[in-house]
Parts: sequence; C-alpha cells; structure tokens
Amino acid sequence: MNTTDARRILETALICAPQPLPVRDLQTLFGGALNADALRTLLDDLQDEWCQRGVELVCVASGWRFQSRPEMRAYLDRLHPEKPPKYSRAALETLAIIAYRQPVTRGDMEDIRGVTINTQIIKQLEDRGWIEAIGHREAVGRPALYATTRQFLDDLGLASLDQLPLLEEPGAQTPSMFETLAAKENAVHDAAPPPIQPGDTDEA
Repeated sequence: MNTTDARRILETALICAPQPLPVRDLQTLFGGALNADALRTLLDDLQDEWCQRGVELVCVASGWRFQSRPEMRAYLDRLHPEKPPKYSRAALETLAIIAYRQPVTRGDMEDIRGVTINTQIIKQLEDRGWIEAIGHREAVGRPALYATTRQFLDDLGLASLDQLPLLEEPGAQTPSMFETLAAKENAVHDAAPPPIQPGDTDEA
C-alpha cells in the first residue's frame, strides 16, 4: 500500500469516527502492517494537508480527531443559535481547582474557595464526565479524592494536563484559575463537528 492510499484510509476513518481514535485503533485499519511511528508520520502529514482549512486534525487525550477551528465557531453557531446551558461561576471555579490541584477533596476545594461547595456542583461535573473520584484520603471520614477525566481533556481539546493554560505568565497579570479555565473552555467547547457516518447523503 502506498502512502497516498494509507493517508486516504486514515482520513476517512477519522472523519467518520464518532469519537477520537487512539493510534492502536488506527493500526487495525492496516492489519498491524504499520507501526506506531509510521502512523504518526502519516498523521503529521494529514495535519499539514488540513492546515489551511476550517477543520483541523488534533491529538487529544483519547486519540486523534478532526474538529472545527475555534475561529469558525462564530459562523457555525449561526446554524444552531440555541446555546447550551452555561456553567455557573461556582461550578467553573470548582472545576478549575480540581484541574490545577488534583487530586483534591471537597474540603480542599472549600478551603481554597472560602465557601461551602454545593453537592449539586460536584454531581453536575461528574454527570458531565469531567471529574471522578479516584480514591479516598486516609483521614477522618476518608473523604473522596477528585481528579479530572480523559473526557475533560477531550472536551477542552487537550492531550494532557500539561497543556492547561499557565496560571502565571511573565509580564502579565496572574489570572485566577477560574478565569484561565473558563477562557479555555469557551474557546474550544463543542468545537468538534458532527461525525460523517458511512452512507450519509445530501438527500433531505
């Protein structure tokens, strides 16, 4: 199989996939004939091919996917003017604390925020798939330890926590964790376009 055909297969699989595809899954497209390094080279080539388009190929925590570029969001929103529910400042502050200080207990979050955290906020973030309890602290009451999930990284378009916005930049005012995370969430949330499923047509 030549390189052009291999790229075409990768491109088709990624466009049609309903979720990000890890390299190990992409290898099955070729029956294991391509190793991980060869696949990453092909993926880099695909990224270059799409660099001038409104859709980009990115690597997030769960794997590779095509998504619309952030600058296209204003136009795409015109197709779906209804807005998804906004998260409260309290919810985003709580999420930011978990993202930057994980693993943390509810008590840790309350100490940082200086207020009691409503149980519904934790539940909302868990239901969204952004946080989960990963264990318990060996202390009185064995409080749950919370951390962010792979879904959280995928939804923010990140491959790892190392790509979270810096809390402090030289020469700039240090933003709160809430402001930093909220800006990132607003920029890329729901950026991925609906997948093109096999058999889709232009017929009404």
